[in-house]
Amino acid sequence: MAREQVLAAGTRQRPDGLLDWLPITFGFLVLYIPSFYSLFTGIWMSEEQAHGPIILFLSIWLIWRKRHEMLAAAQPGKGTIAGWLLFVVGLLLYIFGRSQQILAFEIGSFIAIVAGLLCIKLGTPALRVVWFPFFFMLFMVPLPSAVVAALTLPMKMAVSYVSEHILYWAGYPIARSGVILQIGQYQLLVADACAGLQTLLTLEALGLFYLNVVRHTSTFRNVALALMIIPISFTANVMRVMVLTLITYHWGDAAGQGFLHGFAGMVLFVSALVLILGIDSLLQWFVTYRQKKEMR
Repeated sequence: MAREQVLAAGTRQRPDGLLDWLPITFGFLVLYIPSFYSLFTGIWMSEEQAHGPIILFLSIWLIWRKRHEMLAAAQPGKGTIAGWLLFVVGLLLYIFGRSQQILAFEIGSFIAIVAGLLCIKLGTPALRVVWFPFFFMLFMVPLPSAVVAALTLPMKMAVSYVSEHILYWAGYPIARSGVILQIGQYQLLVADACAGLQTLLTLEALGLFYLNVVRHTSTFRNVALALMIIPISFTANVMRVMVLTLITYHWGDAAGQGFLHGFAGMVLFVSALVLILGIDSLLQWFVTYRQKKEMR
């Protein structure tokens, strides 16, 4: 009887109990329901930032997937100062970002506040278990437009250059002026959404997500695949531009700018995924071959 009373008292005093999280959840919803409504009806509807909700949902899934490990590692009280620091910084970012309509601060505050709350309630060891989902969420934070503009132009030039030369070698009547491709009687402007920095970052996020899910034991395989994500992203962008160019050439401008333009976006991500899987399979073969050679 005494043992049951002790267990009941311990249950009531658990710092991570449901009742302790209810006011936190309520305050969190009050803060971020307006923000996420604005995002889902605003910037996340655009082609450049359409990856935002995908990254958010994947991050939540990654945290949920590791919930048992996170709770097992929980040490309430350890890292409270760091947690409060994160929380206060996140709150200041939210206030400034929301009042001044700076989306980078507003979205970034979400990451800092959630990480701070976990650190306060469960301790830094628990936060350390789920560090990757919080790092992954950084990819949904929009970069300053000046940075995007400065880095996007040379990327578009490179994608246009490679696309032009491949199609020319394939026998198509194509020429290029800057980021404008002329094929037959059609002119195509390589837009930011087709070969910009945001697209590259989205594909980077896809590759890092893949690495986190598969969790290879070989350090060489992980590092090599992570380094290959950049050329894979560039190649996928080239393939998308080529597909759009060929669609326009064979079926007209209306097809290129209509439904098939969205289909080319699917080509981008499917081709990137296929390239990641293909290179990963090649690396697996190389690692297995090296291990067998060392065992001889």
